[in-house]
Amino acid sequence: MYPSPIPLLDLTAQHAELREEVLQIVTQVIDAQAFILGEEVASFEREVTESLSSRHAVACASGTDALILALKALDVGPGDEVLLPPFTFFATAGAVCNVGARPVFVDIEPDGFNLDVAKIEARLTNATKAIIPVHLFGQCAEMDALQDLARRYGIRVIEDAAQAIGATFDNRAAGTLGDAGALSFYPTKNLGGYGDGGMVLVQDASLAEKIRLLGMHGDTGNYSHQIVGTNSRLDALQAAVLRIKLKRLGQWNALRKQRADDYRRLLADTPVTPPVELPKRRHVYHLYVIRAPRRDELMKDLAEHRIGCRVYYPKPLHLQECFRDLGYRQGDFPVAEQACREVLALPLYPELKPEDQQRVAEAIHQFYKTA
Repeated sequence: MYPSPIPLLDLTAQHAELREEVLQIVTQVIDAQAFILGEEVASFEREVTESLSSRHAVACASGTDALILALKALDVGPGDEVLLPPFTFFATAGAVCNVGARPVFVDIEPDGFNLDVAKIEARLTNATKAIIPVHLFGQCAEMDALQDLARRYGIRVIEDAAQAIGATFDNRAAGTLGDAGALSFYPTKNLGGYGDGGMVLVQDASLAEKIRLLGMHGDTGNYSHQIVGTNSRLDALQAAVLRIKLKRLGQWNALRKQRADDYRRLLADTPVTPPVELPKRRHVYHLYVIRAPRRDELMKDLAEHRIGCRVYYPKPLHLQECFRDLGYRQGDFPVAEQACREVLALPLYPELKPEDQQRVAEAIHQFYKTA
């Protein structure tokens, strides 16, 4: 008899805890027939600013839109270059292209999988307008050195904090360290809605107002349009759900950290390399990503044991077909390319049972013993 599957992520377990509270608030929003913006969204923005010690927060339709709105508000567009890592989700580079700018890739550092700040200066040109550090898998990039460099050259910093809500660098929240920070509330995120959603964090009031204006067709009221914007607003239904979840985010992130510590202990005598927690950082483990020898074989073996796992990400952005015209080749960013060959995400979520985690570890031990 096959054992029950262990999913990579189990959203149903989280929903079971919240079901009645969520149904109640969703019913209230439906009965009020107030679906776009309104008090639920305003309250959610306010509660996020309090939770993350950000001066301003502007909700929008997705994490991708959060990046696009931030880029547009900082006047990044055609003729500009934006530096970013090639090892990240596609939206980071896609947002740059969608405002007409050119993505310029910079290799990652091997321990935290984030942008290698030491390699940035070599990629700077007179066209460099912004840098997008990605706080990948839930751990912040090296923000002190990056901010120092950005100030020296007059370059804007837009944090891609889509995977890192609640993470900190030197006790400051991810998303609040640059000129703007993008959050995602995609359902699988540490703070996930029941659909798409995003937010831009900023510390400057005028920039926050410009982002808000851009997300509402540039309309200042009564169909008066100051600038050409777009339609990117967070639904009240999503805001209502996210307000409920936000109250539990600290607890959930603490449980993720506990599960990560358990994995580190359980996998100590295997050839896999666990995530590295770097100095001055609080990791929130959006994903628990190991480096694994013979990764593809291990992934197949875990699947046979009905254990969920996944590669984030199998191909670096500089080798994606859509970026062929940028002229990059295999070998240009060896650290990112090596990560794509070795990384594997294991099951990790707040509700993960210790016995299931033990089963994952035993399967990995057994694989390397018999290999």
